[in-house]
Amino acid sequence: MTDNDIDTIGLSRRRILAGLGAVGVASAGAGLGTTAYFSDEESFDNNTLTAGELDLKLDYRATYAGGPGRLEEIDGWYPDFDVQEEEPGVYLLGEVPDVGGWSWPEEVQERDLCNPELNLVDGDAIPVFTLEDVKPGDYGEVTISLHICDNPSWVWMYGDLSGNAENGLTDPESAVDETGGDPGAGAGELADAIDVTMWYDEDCDNVYEPAGGDDDPICVELVLDVSGSMGTGNRLQDMKDGASTLVSTILGASSANRVGLTTFANSANTLVSVTDDEAALQNAISGLSANGSTAMADGVSTGQADLGNCPDGHDRIMVVFTDGQPSSGQDPASAAQAARNADPSTEIFAIGVAGAQQSTLESMASDPTDDHIFTATDDAALEQAFGQIAETLVGEQVIFEGSLAEAMAALSKDEGGIALDGNRSTEDRECFAGGLTQCIGFEWELPPDVGNEVQSDSVTFDVGFHAEQCRHNEEPGNPFEQPTPTPTATPNDTQTPE
Repeated sequence: MTDNDIDTIGLSRRRILAGLGAVGVASAGAGLGTTAYFSDEESFDNNTLTAGELDLKLDYRATYAGGPGRLEEIDGWYPDFDVQEEEPGVYLLGEVPDVGGWSWPEEVQERDLCNPELNLVDGDAIPVFTLEDVKPGDYGEVTISLHICDNPSWVWMYGDLSGNAENGLTDPESAVDETGGDPGAGAGELADAIDVTMWYDEDCDNVYEPAGGDDDPICVELVLDVSGSMGTGNRLQDMKDGASTLVSTILGASSANRVGLTTFANSANTLVSVTDDEAALQNAISGLSANGSTAMADGVSTGQADLGNCPDGHDRIMVVFTDGQPSSGQDPASAAQAARNADPSTEIFAIGVAGAQQSTLESMASDPTDDHIFTATDDAALEQAFGQIAETLVGEQVIFEGSLAEAMAALSKDEGGIALDGNRSTEDRECFAGGLTQCIGFEWELPPDVGNEVQSDSVTFDVGFHAEQCRHNEEPGNPFEQPTPTPTATPNDTQTPE
């Protein structure tokens, strides 16, 4: 049986419908639900086949900036969630999972959220936005974190504008609205008035952080674990791929940026001092080998010393990677604190895989509650983890920008939805690796200058995600197209003359 044969029998799929809900006066809560598709139609006599698994789960955090003093009113719209006013006029509408002892979104990239004991969105109906009395200047945001459990997968985002109602005309609206107050779906102006931005939220912080502006150039020190345990399986090569991707992204973003390379095992050594010479860095990364113990504190201190060679005016950043615990007597927390407290200070990101403990990563990262820790539960996810940090540093990428009506048109199944890229740091679209959290941001705003034509209007819309396993599946086209049925031959009904 060829790969093409496998493609035609319907591979593992998982869809999650994230009902972003309704915005307007006549709000009706849309829900979150899942429909799982798994097809294993081939059979072989006297053989046993165990189908592979694919599970797409998500969690989210939704906020609404709707003006101060409305906590009691807004809380009444969410009977199953205790709405909180996080800052004046900004309300937390919901977050999943609700796990004691840690918070979302600060720690979503640090946890194994494929753990079946966690209460992720995996079939329950949960409203995200159900808002009434939306005024010009109001805006809301939901960050959805995706977890591909088990097999790496292609992922699409899709959506539907299920309601866009006029709901009659107020006196001010009738002066500017020529629809006559038609109550039918699609007659309202709100979907065209609402602005939408969707982006890859690399650090899952509910904030779109673009490139450019007045940002200073950056000087990044890679501090990489090359101890003996890194020789396990393909881990060393996966780390090399990730480090190589980060170097290309950082240096490709600005000619002023610099990158240095420090490794640690029995001791630490700076292989390439901070430079804009990509070839030197790539050659050094390619030649890395694994052996020895884990002098992590020496690695941090040596990397910090090399950051002293950064040009003036550069922000100093360290990316520490490890797959284990520091050698006996090593205290990476103290070395990291010295780097963070230096003048100029160093911002530290930590990546962990395999035996790396959460407490060790937290002790090194700058503000461990501010998305500076990236944990991969699978070695194959390391390149994408490095890529997420690289994109965080050079600026997050927009997926779509336009009106809500235009967004839903782009996300429609007829158009194939929007194909998401598992690694924005490479040119080609990649599958989403298993064992790594990735976040998508969705923000809407009713601009302050919107006129009376939207008064009393309401919209209802859904957004969903579709995953299809990568193995035996080259980048597919529209995953929502129904296969063309094979014509059934009808035998000729002929009679032989007597």
